[in-house]
Amino acid sequence: MARSTFKVLFYVNGSKEKNGIVPIMGRVTINGTVAQFSCKRSIPKDLWDVKGNKAKGKSVEARDINHALDNIKAQIIKHYQRISDREAFVTAEMVRNAYQGIGSEYETLLKAFDRENEVFKKRVGKDRTIATYRSRVVARNHVAAFIKSFYRRTDMSMLEIIAFNRIDNNGNTISDKHERLRNTRICKELTLKYGLHMANGKENVKRNRLKEPDKTKYELYDILKAEVGRCGNWNVLVANLKRQGAEVHFSHRGQTDEIQGVVFSKNGYHFNGSKVDRRFSYSKIDAALQRNRYGERMNLIPKVCTTDTPNATSDTARGELVSGSLGLLNGHGSSCNATDAEANLEMAEMLRRKKKRKKGLRL
Repeated sequence: MARSTFKVLFYVNGSKEKNGIVPIMGRVTINGTVAQFSCKRSIPKDLWDVKGNKAKGKSVEARDINHALDNIKAQIIKHYQRISDREAFVTAEMVRNAYQGIGSEYETLLKAFDRENEVFKKRVGKDRTIATYRSRVVARNHVAAFIKSFYRRTDMSMLEIIAFNRIDNNGNTISDKHERLRNTRICKELTLKYGLHMANGKENVKRNRLKEPDKTKYELYDILKAEVGRCGNWNVLVANLKRQGAEVHFSHRGQTDEIQGVVFSKNGYHFNGSKVDRRFSYSKIDAALQRNRYGERMNLIPKVCTTDTPNATSDTARGELVSGSLGLLNGHGSSCNATDAEANLEMAEMLRRKKKRKKGLRL
């Protein structure tokens, strides 16, 4: 590990000389990073010792200036030691800002995360949902686990994370191209050794390898995939899910009765429908149930309408077809015509809703 370097020196800014008087400046150098600042003192140019970085002689003015510079240096060293005890990576700018009282305390990542989550929590029930808040808490816990596993620490300064990953001890930017190349190489080695490939689709995920909460989420996915395709309404779907240990909860828009979302619960875990899979959002499940109802009624039409016998002639069948058509037009058809009309009305209603939504999008 490279040795940490720290240095403080003083100099005069000759470009701002006025009537032979020049301002005294300070410079902090730490591990290749540099920060400059004004000492708020001035000195006659011929009284400054360039090599000694201080005032020449033992005059009252020289002793006063040197005493002030020694005090500044002592304060900077104190700030450097304090920050070094707290942070793993220290820059000259951090020490300079601490000396000047600018951002003397650097917020850590998890503290910032917690503060933002508390602000978000106060808005739950107004314009934010509890499900989103829970997702933010889970994200915070994942970040904490990563810091503990990767950096062996409980928290980190946000400035430190950027500097630690992207800047070396000489202040140069570190390239991260090797990360992509290394990951590609590892994937190729796994493919050659074990024949492993990235699988597409949730069906190819090995359920026995999953841990909670992913295990429960995939259980819900399998249940919903089987039930949504064969249920005709929400009551039947909810009952079938309940028999398999899954609960259904609906979320409403504001204080109204309009349903805008669905949450599935199992084994103590809760998932929005779209989190289980995009096709299991409330709107998409509702549309699938409508299609199922329409399909069921259309499948019932041939069974009710078929009155021909195997020995019936084609003329008889043709006559019945005409008779059925006239009956539909005249309102005197069989029970088949009533079922057909009901199905047609429901399909017309579905098309009307779709057309209305499209008009709303154009507006």
